[in-house]
Amino acid sequence: MNAWIRMKNTLSHRYEGIFLILPWIVGFLLFVSFPLVYSLFMSFHSVRITGTGITNTFVGLKYYHSILFEDGSALYDSLLPFLRQVLFMIPIIVIFSFMIAIMLNQRFWGRSFFRAVFFLPVIFSSGNVIDRFLSQGRGQLGFLEQFSLSTAIAQYLPASWATPILSVLNSFVLILWYSGVQILLFLAGRQTISASVYEAARIDGANPWEMFWKITLPGMMPFVLLNTIYTVVDLFTFPGNPILAAVNPTQYGPTSALIWIYFLIILFFLGVVFLLFAKASRSTAQTR
Repeated sequence: MNAWIRMKNTLSHRYEGIFLILPWIVGFLLFVSFPLVYSLFMSFHSVRITGTGITNTFVGLKYYHSILFEDGSALYDSLLPFLRQVLFMIPIIVIFSFMIAIMLNQRFWGRSFFRAVFFLPVIFSSGNVIDRFLSQGRGQLGFLEQFSLSTAIAQYLPASWATPILSVLNSFVLILWYSGVQILLFLAGRQTISASVYEAARIDGANPWEMFWKITLPGMMPFVLLNTIYTVVDLFTFPGNPILAAVNPTQYGPTSALIWIYFLIILFFLGVVFLLFAKASRSTAQTR
């Protein structure tokens, strides 16, 4: 009987992760896998819809070569400024959400209300709402113009970097709207750190600053990685994304090739994130 219970516990520990992710796997296989594979197929074919059906003519790497080496207007002229903008937005969102989560984890009157306020934009900030706000110039920081900071940035930085920085600052408040999910994840992560650890640190004479650097930040590193990955994926589907705007539903082959190149760029970003966090984890483990 004991052997049966041990085997049951071992199996449940081994497969509980699979059971948790099973709904996503089923949904992916049913609704995403075929369009994904078919888009890859179309990126190597000239697709024409005729009265009798769909005609596919194999063209090899023609569309990839054209996008990368012949007409790179969509990829280089539009995407590179957006990538520079993303490089600023990712740390802003992750650091802001981390600080807000630490604050919302404290005990104070109205804490549940403020938690709801920070998560509320996630519910109604659809793509159309964000587009409308951005087109109206909402979300700007008024002191930039008041103290001529925009002029200083444009004057002292190269245009290739000043433009994305000013674009981020001009929609700064709206960018922070994208922090709701990250705040929620950080809140959940913060509550995994036992209060007894902080109590022991206080008894040993640690101050709040030391507890943050020695307990809170190392304990939250897995959630920093999780939120960075989430933010990268979320921002690459940000409204106004130049690649998504360049999607032409009548040119199946070229559009599919463009999207697959974009997909590989996102994978590259995620690979860089994993590499940086792996190095940071090894460095932290060596200093302990």
